[in-house]
Amino acid sequence: MPELRVAGRTLATDDGDNLLDALLEAGLNVPYSCRAGACHACMVRCRGELEDAQPQALSPAQREQGWRLACQCRVRGDLDVELFDPQREGLPARIAALDWLSPQVLCLRLQPERPLRYQPGQHVQLFTPTGLARTYSLASLPGEDPWLEFHIRCRPGSAFGEAARTFQPGDTLRLAGPHSGGLHYDPSWSGQPLCLLASGTGLAPLWAILRQALAEHHQGAIRIIHFADANTGHYLAEPLLALAAAHPQVEVQLQPPADQSPVLAEMRLVERRTRFLLCGSPARVEAFARRLFLLGAPRSQVLAETFLFQA
Repeated sequence: MPELRVAGRTLATDDGDNLLDALLEAGLNVPYSCRAGACHACMVRCRGELEDAQPQALSPAQREQGWRLACQCRVRGDLDVELFDPQREGLPARIAALDWLSPQVLCLRLQPERPLRYQPGQHVQLFTPTGLARTYSLASLPGEDPWLEFHIRCRPGSAFGEAARTFQPGDTLRLAGPHSGGLHYDPSWSGQPLCLLASGTGLAPLWAILRQALAEHHQGAIRIIHFADANTGHYLAEPLLALAAAHPQVEVQLQPPADQSPVLAEMRLVERRTRFLLCGSPARVEAFARRLFLLGAPRSQVLAETFLFQA
């Protein structure tokens, strides 16, 4: 039976066990989000025998340093594991502002100790002073916003959400990243239609991508559809509608979650060159993608990011 040596403990596990699951079952605080090898939230340093399903997900330099994505690794023998230490390796960032955008959505703005190079669609891990960690997409636009902006859903039962309710301006968090996921904007798409579909705070990265597209003078039509329940709310309704008023090619559609099926059923593939960017819970994103594929949207033109709720 393989042994995991981590955080001064020795854990017994079975051959073939998923490394992330083994660490979480042992009560260790390992951040994770997508479980698909895209978000990089669950990076750990490893030395020993394991099977890596996505070795290409990390750079050669990262792999040389021993970093692996725990969600993509299976234990094949004794393994030494070192968890990410935010106090040693994280980037300090001061809370510059806190604003409630809806009953459950907190807009968190951070000023990092040194500039962070990132692109819309990327995400970082946020660490509280107690070491609690979660992954959040960046909602800010580099070069335009003087801060890093995150939209934190503080739902009941969310440990990070409850911690966020106690944050104060001037407090210090730590960051790890940025990491690329499934979403981005490519300037070569300028003449193509864009369709952005989001549920809840899945709107955060699409808000940044929308502003990037407009800043780069996107010429094609842009349609953004946001599904939100009463607790999340259409928390960016005013700025979205203001952008639509200023840019004739932008169409904004705000929908309650119960209207998802009719809205998707009415969708038509106006042009096969349309780029679709989807973000939200796995169930929502799967429903969006299924409808688009039935309409004949090429898979290469559908980009998606999912958020998993963590207590």
